[in-house]
Amino acid sequence: MSNALLDIDPIDLQFPFELKKLISCSLYLANKTDNYVAFKVKTTNPKKYCVRPNTGVVHPRSSSEVLVTMQAQKEAPADLQCKDKFLLQCVVATPAVTPKDVTPEMFSKEAGHRVEETKLRVVYVDPPRPPSPVHEGSEEGSSPRASVSDNGNNASDFTAAPRFSVNRLEPQDNPSEARALITRLTEEKNSAVQLNNRLQQELEQLKRGSNRSQSGGGIPFLYVLLVGLIGLILGYIMKRT
Repeated sequence: MSNALLDIDPIDLQFPFELKKLISCSLYLANKTDNYVAFKVKTTNPKKYCVRPNTGVVHPRSSSEVLVTMQAQKEAPADLQCKDKFLLQCVVATPAVTPKDVTPEMFSKEAGHRVEETKLRVVYVDPPRPPSPVHEGSEEGSSPRASVSDNGNNASDFTAAPRFSVNRLEPQDNPSEARALITRLTEEKNSAVQLNNRLQQELEQLKRGSNRSQSGGGIPFLYVLLVGLIGLILGYIMKRT
């Protein structure tokens, strides 16, 4: 859809309806003239939608994106029908105008300004289905359910849309880190067990050599040191497991 100043895509704002979720839809405005074009977005239900930006300027031969976000809904409408509508107003602005320079008076027809207006419908569609692990036969795709007709809304029925928007964040799991940690701990445990077995073998050899070489009852210092080292290794193994 287009008017004398802007090409507008899409012609309907389609929202994959889901309960208790924020849902966004992008609106693209392309300036097909050599003039600066100021725009303003209004809606019949300003408490339900957030628009960012709700006013702005599209430079000559360039385009802009407007993000429309529907607030989380607690109830689904009957047959997914929606009567909400949006109104896009645009006018030729002075050269090098900035979004901060856009005022409501620029879109006043009473002041003699030539205002281009385009009405956009809101259409609820079924949310995309997750892929099924079981192969199923092809099904006939259902077309989006269109909203009701225009019903002849006037510009006075629309209210400037809020300019803020909220992003939804979803938690994500990362099981690969847990698996890597378990693998590393298992390798460390196995290494410690092997070291303990080797030290015990060396300790037995040392004891036999010490019994043959010494007639007294004293305990060699190296023997005591190895016994303490084995105790530390066993304690380390018990803590990690």
